[in-house]
Amino acid sequence: MLVNFIGTMGFSIVLPFLVFLVTRFGGNALIYGVVGAIYPLFQFIGAPVLGRWSDRYGRRRILLLSQAGTFLSWLIFCVALVMPIRELLAVHSPLLGDFTITTPLLVVALARALDGLTGGNISVANAYVADISSDEDRNRNFGRMGVSANLGLILGPAMASLLGLTVLGEGLPVLAATLISGVALVLIAVMLPESNPCGLPSPGDQAQSRGVFGQEIRDCHRAAQEGSRARDALRQPGVPFLLSLNFLILLSFNFFYTAFPVHAVQNLRWTVVETGIFFSVLSLLMVIVEGPVLAGLSRRLREPVLVICGCLILGVNFLLMQSNQAVWIYVGAVFFALGNGIMWPSVVSLVAAAGGERFQGSVQGLAGSAGSLASIVGLVGGGIAFGVFGAGTFLASAALAFTSFGLSFRLRSFAFATRGSR
Repeated sequence: MLVNFIGTMGFSIVLPFLVFLVTRFGGNALIYGVVGAIYPLFQFIGAPVLGRWSDRYGRRRILLLSQAGTFLSWLIFCVALVMPIRELLAVHSPLLGDFTITTPLLVVALARALDGLTGGNISVANAYVADISSDEDRNRNFGRMGVSANLGLILGPAMASLLGLTVLGEGLPVLAATLISGVALVLIAVMLPESNPCGLPSPGDQAQSRGVFGQEIRDCHRAAQEGSRARDALRQPGVPFLLSLNFLILLSFNFFYTAFPVHAVQNLRWTVVETGIFFSVLSLLMVIVEGPVLAGLSRRLREPVLVICGCLILGVNFLLMQSNQAVWIYVGAVFFALGNGIMWPSVVSLVAAAGGERFQGSVQGLAGSAGSLASIVGLVGGGIAFGVFGAGTFLASAALAFTSFGLSFRLRSFAFATRGSR
């Protein structure tokens, strides 16, 4: 949870001003979406490989590799901030809009590509949590991981709002993100034990690792040592459907995440501080939902029911986000937190249950790739859609959420969806 918190804080510290930074370097809404899509494009390639490696070599080693890539990518990002802005290509298009490709934009793109290629943090961390969780507490543990991530999302934008007011502007938050990423790397190297005995070098190490956080680690499978294949993981019952549902849900999010910052700047006329405050409030609400609210609901309701209800609530939220009035935007934030807070940990928990012990890393890697593909389509498509339809882009997010709502009723028929639930 601590590593998850620090990693998320380091990422989210740049959220409030990234759109301003891309604009200053010559980009527009489309380029903002493209810059955002570079990370998931390369994560789409790297996540399944890192997931399989974590089955074979251990979660801790792959988390170290992934975090090292993140740290190096932030160092490259710092270089972009001090480079002279040299124009390479100017584009004037009725469809794509007006933008200029500059050298700092290319360096930012390089940084995001490296971070994406080694960006298996979330997938491997989810596999780690699945390793040390029983069926009964799996959903609550993923909820706690969500709480730690959202605490990072609260502090990150708040720090950005304060640091961005200094004479260094965007430079100080990026330096802070680099430092935070380095701290996370040290924590993994020094404090995090191995959770997957298949990845340990000797039987003695396996025995010592079985007390991680006081929980029993599941037995090692010879097939995991040999490395599981993606096609074998896809043959597990329910995995293809869950990956498809995962894709649709994250696609709706990414249309929103691309359109909303531009909506905030152009239509709501928000400043960096106001944007940072909104993301901090949103994350605080999700901490409340994914903490005590989800803990209470998960004892009474099965995971499929939470997914169904969450998708419906999210659809309503996206409809509210079209407004130009701040009060309705914040009402939508309440719906966003409630829907996402009860739905997403439940989806991740179901993915972990479907992967089982043998294919945990592989299935989590595939889920990461599905999410990356959704990010690529959503970030680029959302940037184009906002340029054409403006706030009407949120209708696409709502339509995808309501589609996920209808499809999620099928989850009730899966056998693994009833384990550990009442």
